[in-house]
Amino acid sequence: MVRLTLDLIAKSSNHFRRKMSHSLSQHLRSLTHLNFSNKNIEDIDDLSVCRNLTVLYLYDNQITRICNLDFASNLTHLYMQNNNITHIENLSNLQKLSKLYLGGNSITVVEGLERLSELKELHVENQKLSPGEKLLFDPRSLLSLASSLCVLNINNNGIDDIRDLVVLKELKQLCAADNKLHDVEELEDVCSHWPELHRMDLSGNPVCQRHKYRDRLVTVCKRLEYLDGKQINDLSRQFLINWKASKESKKKPKELGNMNQQLMAYPLSVDFNMAENLHPGYDCISNVLHKWKPTQSRRTCVKVHSEPPELGSEAARRAPDIKLPMRPLNNMADSAGIHRHVTP
Repeated sequence: MVRLTLDLIAKSSNHFRRKMSHSLSQHLRSLTHLNFSNKNIEDIDDLSVCRNLTVLYLYDNQITRICNLDFASNLTHLYMQNNNITHIENLSNLQKLSKLYLGGNSITVVEGLERLSELKELHVENQKLSPGEKLLFDPRSLLSLASSLCVLNINNNGIDDIRDLVVLKELKQLCAADNKLHDVEELEDVCSHWPELHRMDLSGNPVCQRHKYRDRLVTVCKRLEYLDGKQINDLSRQFLINWKASKESKKKPKELGNMNQQLMAYPLSVDFNMAENLHPGYDCISNVLHKWKPTQSRRTCVKVHSEPPELGSEAARRAPDIKLPMRPLNNMADSAGIHRHVTP
């Protein structure tokens, strides 16, 4: 098993060989960049002497755990892609870290990033997942990165939903190609929360086959410059925005017309208690008025008795008639406008 140790660092340091006047400890303390990529390293030993380390290259190795990096409080760049890492852990002390490369590992959950408030780029593409498995995101880590993360690479991770990423308000570049995203409405909603988004790659997702997929995202992402590797110019964007506005303006009259048709489908109701107070004979025509239909275009008159006589009495046969115009009653106040006309 190959371990990354201080001795291994000293033996491989050409700079140290050229300056033998310095002690090993002085040399290790002065190191800012360390490159041990593709060295079959499986584990990291205690490197706390290298306290000024800012960039560490450990990609293309056999490392299974992120460990013994607590000393590197000045580390800004960490390259550990293409290893055998299964968990993101032991990074809490790396509070100056701005770029983290963990692609090509076996990570199933993006977590353990709660203390990395300076992280600008996160690369977790091409994880070696089991069939049917997808990369997940810990909400606590996402909230911690909400105001700092600008670049996110999640290519080829079986992802079918990115609504959890909506909290990343400062996101400028999203690489999510070769996943399983299919809902264009979901993408529109999420992208509307990323006002700084300049580049986005969704190629290889089922959503790319949806009708007007590109046009819809271009109109939502006001500052998007590249989508799926193709540039978006201001003229094209403005044309699509105007087209969308014109389409929505045409929908409004149609929607209002449909609403009016729905309203006319229901008969109007009248409060006949108010009508009865206006004239004592109104209760005789209540049944007739309730049968009135709004679709009736012409005005009709109904003859009723001016006084409420008893049915079949002599007074009923001799009582004067009243003609009432029948018309739509829009409200209670309109009912007060009904006048009676007494025939001679």
